[in-house]
Amino acid sequence: MGSPRQLKGSVGLAGGGQRDSVIDLVRFFCLALVVAGHSMMVSPVLHRDGTVTTENTLAEQIWFVPAVWVLMIVPLFFVLGGITGLESWRRLKDSGGTGFDYAKLRLLRLVRPATALLAAMFLGLWAARLSGVDPQVIQLMATGAGMPLWFLAAYLTAQLAVPLMARLHGRAPWLTLGLLTACIITIDSLRGALPMLAYLNLLFVWWAVQQLGFLMADGVFAGRSRASLVGVIAGSNLLLGVVTGVGAYPGNMLVNLNPPNFCLLLLGVSQAATLQLLRPALDWVAGIRWIRGMVTVAGRRSVTVYLWHLPLLVAMSGLLLLTDFPKPASGTAEWWWARPLVFLAVVVMLVPVLALCGRLEDRPTAAVHARGRPPAAVVTAGVVMFIPIVDAVFNGLTLELLGRGAACFALAVLLLGHVPASAPVPAPLSTPVATPAAVPAPAAGSAGPLPAPGLSANLES
Repeated sequence: MGSPRQLKGSVGLAGGGQRDSVIDLVRFFCLALVVAGHSMMVSPVLHRDGTVTTENTLAEQIWFVPAVWVLMIVPLFFVLGGITGLESWRRLKDSGGTGFDYAKLRLLRLVRPATALLAAMFLGLWAARLSGVDPQVIQLMATGAGMPLWFLAAYLTAQLAVPLMARLHGRAPWLTLGLLTACIITIDSLRGALPMLAYLNLLFVWWAVQQLGFLMADGVFAGRSRASLVGVIAGSNLLLGVVTGVGAYPGNMLVNLNPPNFCLLLLGVSQAATLQLLRPALDWVAGIRWIRGMVTVAGRRSVTVYLWHLPLLVAMSGLLLLTDFPKPASGTAEWWWARPLVFLAVVVMLVPVLALCGRLEDRPTAAVHARGRPPAAVVTAGVVMFIPIVDAVFNGLTLELLGRGAACFALAVLLLGHVPASAPVPAPLSTPVATPAAVPAPAAGSAGPLPAPGLSANLES
């Protein structure tokens, strides 16, 4: 099997206007799973003294810990981001773009929708405070509704590192992945003595998982036999069982997620190999017309769906506490039967939000539109944007921080400059949640590398 650099030409990294329907399908499934999972987790309780608490009903189930080994799909998002991010960077670089151009596109693509969310949350919760809602409830809603922002920050940090990590990957792919793994294990070993040091793995873990996507984009996983892929899946899960079984890490993958540790890298290896192994079946599913249409429609607004679904769920749950609407006790049979209705309600509430805010995701992503801003403006925008994020990591998300965050994000957008939505797009560039185009699905049974020759895909929420 050749090196990644040798395999580069075999996967058509020169770019093209087509989409990888398998990547779009997998990302759609992961997003739906996230929304469904949160619908089974959020469970506010109004007590007799007027206080409100929340219960994570799903996490209290005895079957949750083993199930989350399969359902923890966060690493898979970063694998997919590595595939599309590397191809985007290579196309931009080939057309004369720089790392600052790439950073501008990534920042604008994710920060503009996030700015609208933070502003709406701040105004809505401030209005609730003025109307007399208990500050404890306001804080509870701010903390719960703002949970998706941690992923946005982690994902954006990984994407901004793509030009640098791609350069290291091009020179020594396995050495780069090995050094990142060594950093992860070192930090994990020291987290008991220096707990705050563990947060450095927000960088190293997700950079390493993203490198797995680089390897997939270069055809490394496609060059493996089915038996080899099964061996990789079994081996990574066996090692995961060993490190959790001896007590080196918790067995609960939700606990291992914040801050991330070596277990998430092992999950990423297993999920990358599984994705390649299931490629023929996923090709067939992605070729079904109604599924392809659904994925196409949802893909245009996936960042908005991700950012808004939990705030809408929290707001709905809070409003229901003020009404006489039947509220079954958490964990009862009635509560579980109500979960599909809750999921459907969130989907219905998302429709007007998508109509109002979804267009913030509509933006040309061709390489020519990445240029025109000085590097200092891009760097300043990134620093300004991460100030409230770092504040939230160390001090928690508050109503006041939502306001400061909205202001910082808006300033970042102004520093990056506005890209007119009506500008022509000579060559589509794979960026976070780029507008998809329906294309014929790959032939069933094809087991080519991810992404297939000349394909791009939605990025990732």
